Amino acid sequence: MMFLIQMSNDVLDNLKNAVLNYDEEAAKKAAEEAVKTKIDPMEAISSLSGAISEVGQSFHRQEIFLPHVVMAADAMQAAVAIIRQSMSNEDVKKSILGTIVLGTVEGDLHDIGKNIVMMMLIAGGFEVIDLGRDVKVDDFVRRANEVNADLIAISCLMTTTMPYQREVIEELKRVNQRDKFKVVIGGGPVTQGWAETIGADGYGVDAYEAVDVVKNLLAK
Repeated sequence: MMFLIQMSNDVLDNLKNAVLNYDEEAAKKAAEEAVKTKIDPMEAISSLSGAISEVGQSFHRQEIFLPHVVMAADAMQAAVAIIRQSMSNEDVKKSILGTIVLGTVEGDLHDIGKNIVMMMLIAGGFEVIDLGRDVKVDDFVRRANEVNADLIAISCLMTTTMPYQREVIEELKRVNQRDKFKVVIGGGPVTQGWAETIGADGYGVDAYEAVDVVKNLLAK
């Protein structure tokens, strides 16, 4: 019994270390070993989530750079994909923390920041529907309804496009759906004060904080 427990801990450590070392191949190998040794898939995914959270914290503290975040997210996603193949559809659904519709507002063609947030959200256990950039107000609302989203995340990088974040919230009010979706905003010129002014549910100053905000909102 002790041997099995130690082996399980070793595999979980390997999963975590693969992400912390930005090693996609090692992550795949550890995931295959987790499946082979019948480790609880949820426990394996939890170990991976802990690792990506550590990476996010390091990025937040400016101890690592964007390429490190990308490589860590790739490693985690590769491992999760292998682990989920061994899970039932019901268990896969249980492992997803929530569904998020994400996009950059109309008139704004910047999407690097949005893409970083998307990678961190996916790695953190969320299903993300990426609407891309230059997304019309109506499309945020329509797509959120189509996929039965839990949350709408709205990005912008220019002060001239910030009002569209407010318009999405106003459109939700107009169609009597403001209480149906949580709304989180972010982007270079966006502040906590702006989020409060327009009535957003949350604001993330960077990708790590955005994921933390989303997790807290959907845990309520």
